[in-house]
Amino acid sequence: MAEELKKAQLNASVAPENFDWDAFESEAGVYGDTDKQKIAEAYDKTLQKVVENDVVEGTVTSINKREVVVNIGYKSEGVIPAPEFRYNPDLKVGDKVEVYVESAEDKKGQLVLSHKKARQLRSWDRVNAAYESGEIVKGYVKTRTKGGMIVDVFGIEAFLPGSQIDIKPIRDYDAYVDQTMDFKIVKINQEFRNVVVSHKALLEAELEKQKSEIISKLEKGQVLEGTVKNITNYGVFVDLGGVDGLVHITDLSWGRINNPEEVVSLDQKINVVVLDFNEQQKKIALGLKQLTPHPWDTLVNDIKVGDKVKGKVVLVQDYGAFVEIKPGVEGLIHVSEMSWSPRLRSAQDFLKAGDEIEAQVLSIDKENRKMSLGMKQLVPNPWENIREKYPIGSKHTATVRNLTVFGVFAEIEDGVEGLIHISDLSWDKIKHPSEVVNVGDKIDVIILDFDEAAHKLSLGHKQLLPNPWDELEAKYPVGSVVEGTVASLTDKGANITIEGGQDAFCFSRELVKEDGKTAIVGETLPFKVIELRRSTRRVLLSHTRTYAEVKEAKAASEAEATKKNVKKINSNIEKTTLGDISELAALKDKLEKGE
Repeated sequence: MAEELKKAQLNASVAPENFDWDAFESEAGVYGDTDKQKIAEAYDKTLQKVVENDVVEGTVTSINKREVVVNIGYKSEGVIPAPEFRYNPDLKVGDKVEVYVESAEDKKGQLVLSHKKARQLRSWDRVNAAYESGEIVKGYVKTRTKGGMIVDVFGIEAFLPGSQIDIKPIRDYDAYVDQTMDFKIVKINQEFRNVVVSHKALLEAELEKQKSEIISKLEKGQVLEGTVKNITNYGVFVDLGGVDGLVHITDLSWGRINNPEEVVSLDQKINVVVLDFNEQQKKIALGLKQLTPHPWDTLVNDIKVGDKVKGKVVLVQDYGAFVEIKPGVEGLIHVSEMSWSPRLRSAQDFLKAGDEIEAQVLSIDKENRKMSLGMKQLVPNPWENIREKYPIGSKHTATVRNLTVFGVFAEIEDGVEGLIHISDLSWDKIKHPSEVVNVGDKIDVIILDFDEAAHKLSLGHKQLLPNPWDELEAKYPVGSVVEGTVASLTDKGANITIEGGQDAFCFSRELVKEDGKTAIVGETLPFKVIELRRSTRRVLLSHTRTYAEVKEAKAASEAEATKKNVKKINSNIEKTTLGDISELAALKDKLEKGE
């Protein structure tokens, strides 16, 4: 009994972790109320004083999926929900953590702690300190947001821009949600307490170090394996294991391609050759096609000038089209070799990209890797027997292909085209061919002349139509009198409309009427045809001559009669006597006066 009492008394002075609870519970009756109070006071002195609403440091004593138990040296331990530590997946028993004392005892006598609130109270100071020092901090990606992600850093919601997540383009943002990652604080707005973090900045720093190491070991011509990281319209970026290189679209294939995806795909592993690199700018130029021989170097020798080849049109310009005979081997068909027509047009009038065609090899330059092709050589040259097929004077139907101020280009057949000069288009005077025909019209022509060397034909159209001036000259011969109406006046005369609607012209001096006045617009008068100018297609008239010439004829007739009488009298003078002379003289004088 004495031994047990002694053991119980010893319990009162031992450390809490060495207290013998079995002895205490079995011999509780040994102690009186005073003893119990003393023992309790002694125990309380061994505990840490806890101040509510304060932040203290505790030790993790237990962890499970739902809770984390933390000991802060108080008589009871605090239980904290495990999600408050999700930013730190490496948390383990024995780690020191800061906790906020919400209550020393709840209704159940339990110590109430919060790790989240402790982080929030200290977070702003810690964020600023990390920003100043460049410290790498851990953050928990909570959710997606417009333009990026929301990250929990020290209990503060920070913004992670999409461009700062990784050094490579992000395809799936959701894959980062609920992940704990390392970040660098790159920007703080003190006024609004906004924080911007970056994960890319950490990767770039490491990447720069890797780049320097990789580039220092590069050599031109070196073949490396890489992964297609990004595809653009101008080329492909290849990850060489920490550093990117660019394969330009022109270095992907010997053949012409429109999109790099015709050759490679994303995440594909490919071998590339180092073409060039710049250590200072950390740029690497890579090539893929250089790993295979150039197709021109393996071009079979049996392809020679004059051979027929098949190919695909890969590019069309105004001056011609490029045809791919085999990948990397192209030939040019100049527009002049597309048709026998002497009138050059745009190559787009004949071909378009993607056309499968047949052509003839005109020339090969293997040294400069050039080949010229022709299409027209595969069809007969229509100019070889042009005189037999289209003799001078023969009549044909042509298609109007082009109009110019000087005439019309008309095509009799493919490759055979001629010019109808504007003077050979119509018997009437015209200012432009469009007054007679339009592009695409069918027109009857007659062959006037040849220029075989230049592949040119001279054509006529009006020659197939009756000349209206032949009929006009017969209908209105010079000297005939017609009735006409003054249509309009000009500074030189008047435009006259005569019978049948024919236009004519009368000069001002020929427009004076018998009473001395000049005819006016709308007045109808007789006109005499004084000239037909075939070269200028003009009919010249005169009203004055319709009456003036009558007077002149009468005067001429009277003068002729007088002349005859005088002559008669003179012949009789020789027969008369001297006494008759004075009488005859008086008669002569009377006759001359017209009395």
